[in-house]
Amino acid sequence: MARNRRSRTPWFSYSVVAIGGLLMALPFLDMLSSSFKGPGEYGILPYHFLPHHFTWSNYGAAFDQLQLGRLFLNSVIVTAAVTASVLVTSAMGGYALAKLRFRGRDVIFRFILATMMLPPFLLLIPDFIIMLNWPLAGGNNIIGQNGDGGMTTNIVSLMLPFLVSGFGIFLMRQFMIAVPEEMLEAARLDGAGEWRLFYNIILPQTGPVAITLGLITFVGQWNEYIWTSLIASTNPDLMTLPVGIQQLQSFIDPNRTTPIVMAGIIISILPVLITFLFLQRYYVRGVVLSGMK
Repeated sequence: MARNRRSRTPWFSYSVVAIGGLLMALPFLDMLSSSFKGPGEYGILPYHFLPHHFTWSNYGAAFDQLQLGRLFLNSVIVTAAVTASVLVTSAMGGYALAKLRFRGRDVIFRFILATMMLPPFLLLIPDFIIMLNWPLAGGNNIIGQNGDGGMTTNIVSLMLPFLVSGFGIFLMRQFMIAVPEEMLEAARLDGAGEWRLFYNIILPQTGPVAITLGLITFVGQWNEYIWTSLIASTNPDLMTLPVGIQQLQSFIDPNRTTPIVMAGIIISILPVLITFLFLQRYYVRGVVLSGMK
């Protein structure tokens, strides 16, 4: 009896997982199907999942009406710069907090943890004021006054608030603590300095966690909307894909523009989807290793 019950349990578990996976994938499949619908097909009742008139024209219209080339370039530049900066600063900060002994280390670590407790929305206005009064930018003088927009007119303003991640430093620090001190002491006895310890011993062991952090940062920054929309309100040329696609929602006829928006969203998520598929095994390994620690 117990053996038969155990043999039936996996099929039940697989069925639950399959149904849950289908429910989560259903909105994406509906978005993909809607991107091929013709004008006036979206939103009609009764609702039909598959398009009546299959068309590729929505993807061409998305490039024309949304200027996806410029939006895509902005997204790539901002996301690549932020991801690279977070990986470098998190690895170096994590190493310093995990393996170096200096006065105030624990206070700094607690301060970093405290930054993770603040809702990001609380920092929007202070960050915007800092960008607006950035010295010697956008016509500002040395004290950040008398200018015309300050740093908000530059694409760098999209990156600055995200170049350092408290979560990234915390994640790398927690993983690096597990590296045996004996290994580092042996290297020091052989004459290795701190930079060589960091580069030749610590970094090679942090590959899965670094890829996990990079993937989380990449996805989060690629989809970032609120801060970018705030900056883009002063300079529309700084819009990225999420903000630019949302702008099309202001058109009068949503039944005609929604399939184009769906096509734009499909194009915008392809880099994220491809990146995740290639790095999935490293991501899972990094999560497992972090969970074990």
